[in-house]
Amino acid sequence: MALFVDRVSVRTRAMQLGVMVTLSSATASVAADKPEATTVEENPGWIVTLGAGTEYGPTFEGSGDNDFSFVPNFDIRRANEPAGLSAPDDNIDFSLIELGGVELGPVASIRGNRSKSDVPGVHEIDWSVDVGAFGQYWLIDNRLRVRAEARQGVQSDDGFVADFAVDWFQSFGDKFLLSAGPRASFADATYMENSFGVSSAEALDNGRLSAFSPDAGFKSVGFVVGATYQINPKTSLLVYDKFDRLVGDAADSPIVTDIGSPNQNTIGIVLSRSFHIGF
Repeated sequence: MALFVDRVSVRTRAMQLGVMVTLSSATASVAADKPEATTVEENPGWIVTLGAGTEYGPTFEGSGDNDFSFVPNFDIRRANEPAGLSAPDDNIDFSLIELGGVELGPVASIRGNRSKSDVPGVHEIDWSVDVGAFGQYWLIDNRLRVRAEARQGVQSDDGFVADFAVDWFQSFGDKFLLSAGPRASFADATYMENSFGVSSAEALDNGRLSAFSPDAGFKSVGFVVGATYQINPKTSLLVYDKFDRLVGDAADSPIVTDIGSPNQNTIGIVLSRSFHIGF
């Protein structure tokens, strides 16, 4: 979870692929250090993962300019709970229900900002929090996963967005894990208006952009690939690339066609370290 103001946009990538791989190995390491297994079972404690990294990508959704941003990482779970696999762009979630292979639970993310200097004369977009629910199902256990997230922004003009993903996970020995899969994202009219709309007054103030009022619909399709290297049992390095192509009314917005780009590519790297806390 990350927060950036002005020229540096908010980034929200859970980075849980590297986290989960690290946690899995860290759990085994912690258990090996304990003299008796019953102690871990009775009072397992927690595994906390802290990490930091950077992303290089669009300064706001639809931008043609790129910039670096800092990406912190945090995750926590009980030491005796099994770790799972996750894609680099999964948002922060917690599985509450597991039924017939289907996992359901809450999800949250941070939505990026856009300043007046990014698009002169057009309204700013403040950073915000999205909350909602996720669901996922493993078509092939620990190999092929389908996932959906539905999130609503907490501010009145944030709107609703739903993301859909399919991922293939492939390990290479004990050190490397790759994931890759397609993406699609849907947004309601409120989200589209806030991110890609231009009012008549704003068009006049800007002088270059024409007025535009987008409708609800799919806003992007894309692809994500991630690679995790297990440096040691408690430390992992995640490298990823996420490409999105804006479509529909999002791609037709003058913010995109006149001063931005429909091609949105983000690359990132995150180093994570796990710790056992016994309380």
